Amino acid sequence: MSVLLLNADLHCHSTVSDGVLSPATLAQRAADNGVELWALTDHDEVSGIAGARAAAQSLGMPFVAGVEISVTWAGKTVHIVGLGIDEQNSALVQGLAKTRSGRERRAHDMADDLARTAGIHGTFEGALRYVGNPDLISRSHFARYLVEIGACSSVAEVFRHYLADGKPGFVPHRWATLTEAVDWIRGAGGQAVIAHPGRYEFSPLAFDSLFHEFRTLGGVAIETVTGSHTPDQYDEYTRIANRYGFLVSRGSDFHSPEDAEVDIGRLPALPAASRAVWENWSLA
Repeated sequence: MSVLLLNADLHCHSTVSDGVLSPATLAQRAADNGVELWALTDHDEVSGIAGARAAAQSLGMPFVAGVEISVTWAGKTVHIVGLGIDEQNSALVQGLAKTRSGRERRAHDMADDLARTAGIHGTFEGALRYVGNPDLISRSHFARYLVEIGACSSVAEVFRHYLADGKPGFVPHRWATLTEAVDWIRGAGGQAVIAHPGRYEFSPLAFDSLFHEFRTLGGVAIETVTGSHTPDQYDEYTRIANRYGFLVSRGSDFHSPEDAEVDIGRLPALPAASRAVWENWSLA
């Protein structure tokens, strides 16, 4: 079988960050959906990896340890996935703890802004009901609560009307730098990947700067086939990857059965022109 046809899902989230399934339950869903190579990539947190690895091993599903690091670049938030990391690496663990700090204060500020500008009260307490890890309260938890109370019909609609830049409830946060994120991942023995580049609202010039800086720092891949991209973007970002000399990665960005754009393990194969990030991995 071509390495490009491997059903790899290298981007998803558990209750350890902003997903709704435990690492073990997520592993079972991945296996049931035919995933042949799986990574758990919780936001700025690696404490779910041990459980995910054990569950994957019990299911006979190859597993790589991962993380998704929040980065501030050019005043915007960019996500960098690390694959094949040593989750016990001290610099990585300390860096992620630093990145997580400040989320609670930000969440209170988001709730205050929603109350002040949109007249929606009690969102901090409501969002907390969806939080598995209090250190990682996020916009996704607020979004689920806003759907619960009928402010919007779906999580996607929430992000069109609230919580995004320029909308009620948006509060910027200073995350890790791109240099820090790539250094932590590489120092932990992993490979750095730009997550879902099609989601970022950068000009062509800014994208060129991002890709060049990322490659100079030692980044090796970008996500192309992902639940956060539209089908036409699969080929678009494959061409971009080839232009800049990147490998490509594939992942559903799965958070919840209720609001997933694509279920875990249900993505199409990588385009034929791709070079997969896992092409030289030992998957035994």
